[in-house]
Amino acid sequence: MSTFANPEIIELLKSRFINVAIDQAYQRRQQDDEGDFYRQLAGQGPRNNFNGTTQGLYVGTADGKLLGFTNHRGPDRVKQTLTQALDKFKPADFTPPEAKRFDPRWTYQPPKDGLVVRVTAKVLGGYEPTDDMWRKAFQESLSRDNLWVTADEHKSLVAGKLSGSLANRIARFHLVDNTRGEPPMWEQADVKSLKLTLADGRISGTFHLETADGKRGFQGDVLGFVETENKQVTRFEVVARGEYWGEGTFTGGAPKGKFPFAVALTLSDGKDEADKVRPQASRGWVDGYLRSER
Repeated sequence: MSTFANPEIIELLKSRFINVAIDQAYQRRQQDDEGDFYRQLAGQGPRNNFNGTTQGLYVGTADGKLLGFTNHRGPDRVKQTLTQALDKFKPADFTPPEAKRFDPRWTYQPPKDGLVVRVTAKVLGGYEPTDDMWRKAFQESLSRDNLWVTADEHKSLVAGKLSGSLANRIARFHLVDNTRGEPPMWEQADVKSLKLTLADGRISGTFHLETADGKRGFQGDVLGFVETENKQVTRFEVVARGEYWGEGTFTGGAPKGKFPFAVALTLSDGKDEADKVRPQASRGWVDGYLRSER
């Protein structure tokens, strides 16, 4: 059972803690109130070099006192960290300050009048059987990311056209195997073929992505549907499915050879907090992510 499926941990987090999920690659770099608070808290732990990763699970107070830290993903270790932090916690009359300074380099917002699309990926087969709990969790995992669609691309969809920039962004930054960790994105030269069309509300086509050395690739078909109402896209459902091969530096453990892989894209309804998460490929260069011209 994975850590955050453990019923004891779920109950602890729901009843005794206020939970915040962040991408520390942003907060440790932000020169603003949020970044200052994060560095104050994380700086009390063992990962206090902000020139490198500070990832982990932190438990702290509203005034920035660290009560616990672990970067171990085991349920027992996480539960221990939480219970020990509760033992240290002493209630205090404190009102958290309101953030007033925001670093524009790292506090990106979705494009105005654009769209947010949920992206989910899964390896559909090819893994060797295992009794290892952690390996099995990765083998069965679903990844989650968000695709940002610009205002101009939104207008094109309403007009019944799929812009080249949107098709290219989907291919390069979202047709990736990120089910076991942070993946390498496709370079423009890796897009060997991309033929997608939108006609009568139906997206269809093919794609071929492959690195220069041939060690990593994804080739398959696309099928999807777009519906609009009052000059707004009300439905965007697309599935890309085919054969994937290879792995990245931080996505080891892929099935051997070619394996079935699928990516699903669905229009966000704005009800899930995770819909606000920035696309992984936009980290540090949102303009380049959105530009992605063919």
